[in-house]
Parts: sequence; C-alpha cells; structure tokens
Amino acid sequence: MAGIWLDVLDEIARTCAAHGRGDLLQTVRQKRAQLLDPTLRVLVIGEPNQGKSQLINAIINAPACPVGDGRTTVLPTVVQHAEAPTVSVAQAPPPAPGRATGAAPVTVERTPVALNQVAAGVAGLVGRRPGGGPAYVEIGLPRALLGAGVVLVDTPGTDEVAGIGAAASVAAPARADIVLLVSDSTRELSVAELNMLLHIMRSHPNVVVVQSKTDLVADWRAVADRNRQHLAEAGVPATLIPVSAALRLRAAAADDRALNAESGFPALVARLQRDLAGKADHLARAAVQTVARTVVEQLAAPLRAELATQEAEEQSGPISRLHAAQREVDELRRCSTRWQNTLTDEITDLLADLEYDLRDRTRQILRAVDEAFDTADPLVAWDTFQDWLERSLVEAAEANHEWLIQRCDWIARRVAANFDRYGYDVLPPWSMTMPEDIGERLPELQRPTVDRFTTGQKLFTGMKGSYGGMLMFGLATTLAGMPMINPVSVGIGALFGGKSIRDESKQLLRRRQATVKTAIQRHVDDFFVRIIRDCRDAARQVQRMLRDHFTGLTEELQEAIVQSFRSAKQEADTDASLREQRQREIRLKMTRLAAVYEQAQQLTGARSAPLLLEPQP
Repeated sequence: MAGIWLDVLDEIARTCAAHGRGDLLQTVRQKRAQLLDPTLRVLVIGEPNQGKSQLINAIINAPACPVGDGRTTVLPTVVQHAEAPTVSVAQAPPPAPGRATGAAPVTVERTPVALNQVAAGVAGLVGRRPGGGPAYVEIGLPRALLGAGVVLVDTPGTDEVAGIGAAASVAAPARADIVLLVSDSTRELSVAELNMLLHIMRSHPNVVVVQSKTDLVADWRAVADRNRQHLAEAGVPATLIPVSAALRLRAAAADDRALNAESGFPALVARLQRDLAGKADHLARAAVQTVARTVVEQLAAPLRAELATQEAEEQSGPISRLHAAQREVDELRRCSTRWQNTLTDEITDLLADLEYDLRDRTRQILRAVDEAFDTADPLVAWDTFQDWLERSLVEAAEANHEWLIQRCDWIARRVAANFDRYGYDVLPPWSMTMPEDIGERLPELQRPTVDRFTTGQKLFTGMKGSYGGMLMFGLATTLAGMPMINPVSVGIGALFGGKSIRDESKQLLRRRQATVKTAIQRHVDDFFVRIIRDCRDAARQVQRMLRDHFTGLTEELQEAIVQSFRSAKQEADTDASLREQRQREIRLKMTRLAAVYEQAQQLTGARSAPLLLEPQP
C-alpha cells in the first residue's frame, strides 16, 4: 500500500538532492522513516494548565504523567508500550561544533529513573546531566492502545507560536503523526491558540482540537460551537472533540460504559485507532502532500527570487548600462550641436557689438571735435587738439580691445558650460591680452592744409572794400557841392575796408574749421576701419581656436563613449545570452517542481490551490 506515496516521497527526495538542499533532503528522509514506522506518534500541545498530562492519563487509563500540586512539565514526556512499567531520562550529547543542521541524529543516552521519581524527572530535576543536549522523559507502560502502536508525547505548556512543542526535537510537530491541541472549556479558543494552529497546519495535515474539562463547564456545548466557528473563520480544517478526563478516569475505575461515553474519549480513541490503521495509506498520503507543498515552496522561493533579480538586472545591469551608453552617445551628439551653435551665435553677436561699441566711441569723439572747432581756430589750437585726439582714439581702441578680451573669455566659458555634465574643466589653456602697440598701429593724423589770411591779402581785401564805400559816398557828397574825395568819403571807405577785412577773416576761419572737421572725419573713419578689422581678425582667431579645442575635446569624449558603448553592448549581449539560458533552466526546474507537487496532490484525489511559482511583478 505504501508504493505510490513512497515513490512520490522518493521523487521529492531526489528533487531536494538535485537542488543541493541537504537540509530538506534530511527532513524528507526523516519523514520517510517516520511514515514507514508502524507506530502512531501523537503530540499533545497547548497552553499551560489546559489538562494535557491528565488527557494522556485518561487516554491510557493510567497515571503515567504527573498532574496536580502545581506540577509543571519542563521536559517532553514520551509514553509508549513496555512489558513492564519503566521510566528513563533520554538525553542527547551536547551539539558538536560545525555539525550541520539536519544531520543524522546522534545516539541518546538513557538514565533509568525510579517510578516514584517521574514527577522530578518531568520537572527536569533528576536524570539530566549538566551541559548535555536536549532531554526528554520516556515512560513505558503495558497498555493495549500503546501496544497497538500509539505513542503519546506530552509537551511543556507554551503560549508562543515560535515555541510550539519543546526544545527537544522529539516534541517537534514535524515528527508527529497527529497533533492534539488541548484547550479547556472554561473559555473559547484564544488568538494565540488559533495562531498556533495556523502555524502547525502549514507543515502538518492531521490536527485535532481537544476541548478538555467539559465536566467543569455547564455550557461547554456552546463553547464548542463557538470554537468550531472560530476554526472555520480562521480557515483551520481541524476536528474538535470535547472530552472530560475526570469522567474518563472515573468511568474506568467504576467500569461504567455510559459514563465513559459521556466523557467523550471513545470518539478520541477511535480517531487515534483509525489514524493508526490508516497511517500507511490515507495518513501517509496527506503527510506526503504537506511535505511536497513545503519542499516545493522552499525550493521555488530562491528560483522566484532569482527570476525577479534577473528582471531587475535588466533595468540595472548590462542592458541598463548599454542604454545609458546609448544615451551618452546621443547626449554627446546634442552637446556637439549645442556648443557649435553657441560659439557661432556668440561670435556673431560679439562682432556686431564690437562694431557698435567702437562706432559709438568714435561718434562721441567726432561730436567733441565739432563742438571744439565750432569756435576754435585750427591755426591756433591744432597742436593741443592733435594730442587730445590721438589720446582719445587710443583710449577708445584700448577700451574696445579690453571688451573684446572679456567677451572672448565669457564666450569660452559659455561654450564650456555645455560640457558641465562630464565633470571636469574643459576651458582651453589660453590667454588673450591687450596689444601694447595700439598707438603705433593707428593711422597717422596729417595736419590739414588750411588757408592763412596774410597781410597782403588783408591789404588787398581792405582796399577793395574801401574803394566801393568811398566811391559810393563820394558821389553822394558831390551833390552837396563837395569834391568826390573828401574827408567823409575817405572815412566811410576806411570803415568799409575794415569790415571787408573782418568778413573775409571770418569766412577763412569757417573754411579752415570745415577743412579740419573733414580731415578729422576721414582720419577717424580710417581709424575705425583699421581697428574694427583688427578686432574682427582677433575674434575670428579666437573662434578658430575655440572651435579646434572643443572639436578635439568632443572627439576624445566620443571615442571614450563609443568604446564604452561597445563594451556595454558586448557585455549586454553576453549577459542576455547567459540570463536567457539561466531563465530556461529556472523555468524547467519550476516545471519539474510543479509536476512533483501535482503528483503529490493526486495521492488523495483532492484539488488543492496551485502553488505560485512565477515571480510576481
């Protein structure tokens, strides 16, 4: 009868070995040995003072486990069949350093204890060596139920889920064929007990809730109904059996079958006998299903995590680095376009600004020239004016060149700002200074040729002007009988001659001023053309220097980024191939795990919830 489930269990063992899980393999082997053992191991657990020890005594109708007088169970107690009553304390040696978890169990040493020392042995006061390993008490009694193969294990009370059973492996639920959770009738199942049941049901399919002490509570049936409701709401498929150990022991003493039936123990004993008879078939199948679920979940968990990690690495691994390298290539291409446009636009603006600045400065100089020569005589003020003009033009040229230097430095920094994301200084190692020979490079101002008002010209102009005045007034005086040349006409002629000299002098002055203004205008125009040409040449030179510098820098960055892109692509291709191969292996393992799980579920023909093998997004 054990052929089918044993084959499935062996397949689970082979799966554990194939996955390199020695701990799970050892657990499966222990479960295999346990299921092949004809005895039925019954583990009795529960919170303190719930009547666990008295329950065992009532099941076998013998005072095997000490109860009352405030006695506390410290060591697990194993009650099994023996031809004569025996008591011993079994203790494993202390754990050896480096001994693997789940390794084969070591031989325990048993110390016989007198029958009247059972309570002290269970309390851990006798038979246990200091410094030894986990210990438990073995009690042997000649009872028919025990002789049929039932082994009862009494455990220390606990209200912590993590402390189910006892410290010794003998009380672990995984090594039990059936687990009895004892809870008395004075209250409903507590949250801690429900959590304990949920914890046990993860690894154990055969659990019974025993509601003890029904003789102490009149409405124990209502408590039982509420407890069944709590179990259903918590999703715990455990049977609840109300019992009274006191009635059972009293019925055994009086051989009262009716009282024994009222105690509820016939149903509990029948359940144990039914499980004992069906251990090699129904019970083993359910146990194998639970083992399969536990093993498959533990084997699938790292596979799911690895698949999730690989999917995450697709975003942060070589593929991500490849995408980052591609973005760097695209960004460098955009950066190259940006800095070239920036350089071209800024140089164009610089040339226009330089021309406007120099034009504005020369206009201010020309306005000052016009204002000065509106009144000044070039013959008198030329030397002083020439020094001022040359100095003003040199200052204008120097200011224009200084602005050119500042703007070129600003343009270099503005272009370099496009490379800020690359994290290092990209300014060109250059320095532009103001030329020291600006004054020598300016066009020479030639003294303009202007008309002078000589003495002969003054005499001739005076005579020409006086002749007309003297003739006009001389004719007028002849009418009065005076001669043409008389003192009046001579005086009037002298006045007209002086006026002619003054008028001619003013006209010559205005011509000299106009001539000088025109000459200075031509000189300033020559100055403007020469200086602006020099500024344009300097700006173009800076543009070429910056262009060459940043072109070389772009080429260096491009070479490095392209090399990084190639490396990332090669790494991504290799990683993608390895990842794809590993994903195929993982999915194949998951498929095999699913097949093992389905094979285990078919043992009882029940449809269980499918395991979640694929990683969740």
